[in-house]
Amino acid sequence: MGLIANISSSGAVQYAHNVLYGVGKAALDKMTADMAHELRDSRVAVFSVWPGLVRTEIVELGARRTDDGRRVLDLPGEGTFDLDDAETPRFVGRGVVALATDPDARRHSGTAVTTLELAEQYGFTDVDGRMPRTSIRGD
Repeated sequence: MGLIANISSSGAVQYAHNVLYGVGKAALDKMTADMAHELRDSRVAVFSVWPGLVRTEIVELGARRTDDGRRVLDLPGEGTFDLDDAETPRFVGRGVVALATDPDARRHSGTAVTTLELAEQYGFTDVDGRMPRTSIRGD
């Protein structure tokens, strides 16, 4: 089976960051659904994967230290997020690998799925053994 995994977010269905971000994510999820429709007779599954907050290099650069030593990211109008609760990029990768190795993944082709939902379904954790809880299901 082949797999196309598009990285999207709950910004497809709820406000996040700005209009362009939301429109882009909504378009990506629509493209995922339409690709799955057109590929339904093939051996290719298509998913939109919605990570939570991911501890990337750019996120780390934007973080600040609190008085109690935590690293947090301030997103104006959206809140302050503790980076200790964030996912690593490998958590997202483990979710994609789980989908790619599931022989029955095509039954859900065309849908959006959070990394947390994937971890709970397939039983994997982040590199430190944690189950990050920053995934948001906005619908």
